[in-house]
Amino acid sequence: MTARDIFDWSPSEPSRLFYQTRLRRPLLDRAEGVYMWDRQGKRYLDGSSGAMVSNIGHSNPRVLAAMAEQMARSTFGYRLHFETEPAERLAAAIANLCPDRLDRVFFVSGGSEATESCIKLARQYALAKGEPKRTKVISRFPSYHGSTLGALAITGYDPLTQPFAPMMREMPKIPAPRAYLDRDNLSDEERGLRYADMLKEKIEEIGPETALAFIMEPVGGASTGALVAPDSYFQRIRDICDEYGVLLIYDEVMSGAGRTGKFLAAEHWGQSPDIVALAKGLGAGYVPLGAMVARSDIAEAVIDAGGFQHGYTYAGNPIACAAGLAVLREIIERDLMRNAAAKGADIMERLKALQTRFPFIGDVRGKGLLIAFELVADRETMTPFPAPLNLFLRLVDLAYERGLIIYSRRTRGGTQGDHFLVCPPLIVEDSHIDEILQKLESSLGALAAEFDLPVAA
Repeated sequence: MTARDIFDWSPSEPSRLFYQTRLRRPLLDRAEGVYMWDRQGKRYLDGSSGAMVSNIGHSNPRVLAAMAEQMARSTFGYRLHFETEPAERLAAAIANLCPDRLDRVFFVSGGSEATESCIKLARQYALAKGEPKRTKVISRFPSYHGSTLGALAITGYDPLTQPFAPMMREMPKIPAPRAYLDRDNLSDEERGLRYADMLKEKIEEIGPETALAFIMEPVGGASTGALVAPDSYFQRIRDICDEYGVLLIYDEVMSGAGRTGKFLAAEHWGQSPDIVALAKGLGAGYVPLGAMVARSDIAEAVIDAGGFQHGYTYAGNPIACAAGLAVLREIIERDLMRNAAAKGADIMERLKALQTRFPFIGDVRGKGLLIAFELVADRETMTPFPAPLNLFLRLVDLAYERGLIIYSRRTRGGTQGDHFLVCPPLIVEDSHIDEILQKLESSLGALAAEFDLPVAA
């Protein structure tokens, strides 16, 4: 077989790739800013930043130049053989941007690796402190924390976890603070405290001596659709963790790196968790990049006890770190977090206006440019549409046909419910928002016509 035989390829051939389904999409030709083009020349507005990844848009010349400059110097330096300036600089920048005490950084290649690293660090810290019974990481249902077996054990999303349940040690869960579904006489503050106190109850149930950590998304991701708990939730959770010596881990894989209008969503509530997972927007789609950020005393205790028994080959890759540093420069120097807050508020307001026209939009929620809306069969009871309708897939396709990319998932634990994430890059401008809302309104109208859903005059 010749080299030509090996490398010859035509787009008309059957694909040798496989992913989750048989769904095929057009071949990507190029991308710039908030737009992407296929090989046929059709333009798409990236209204979800891919999977909430492309925080600074596509093909940013400053990031590409930083990557090219690093490539000319070195493409790889294994962390046990060399320290690299890009990794040191990026770690320092992340520490400077994070709340107090979060000042030690461990690099990974993505979100699943980041959350896996968090729970492994928590466990080794417990051992270093002489608390070997602490093995249980409490999380929420629904939730999503990654696709490795360790991350799946703390994930609450049935279609992803159930096939592998016999292979992993399932971890305890408490209900996610979905106060928008509650029909009671409590205030938002009371609801927040009630949901937080479920953590205390769970710690007592499993035995405080076994409770290692609590992991949560401060603003929900794909499993809950930009869920934001009542404000009272956050400090009560912190207090409960402190009371029982439980480490508080924030999964900011989706919400971090400026997407909510702050570098970490934790800052909206004045929180400084013990460990944080970052990815997605940190590399912004230019490279596989993530990070775990931890308190110094946690990292030092583990290192002193024999070292962190964990790692990845591409951790701290110099090209990835050079790209990540350039991404952060764009976010800071172009004041993109301020833009995320302002443009996110505009999108939220206009999505809420669409609720008036389309009564099957049951809820609009989020923070900054991490925004979602949920479809329901009955807004009063928040009853979801029958799962076989697959509205969460159909609306995405209708928008895609119109040149708008949005992101959807099942809302109620992965088995039913329909929510959609509208999360354009942080560089989004008013004209882009107009285009997003126009195409989204057209798509919702088409969905209503196809499924005989009510539309207000």
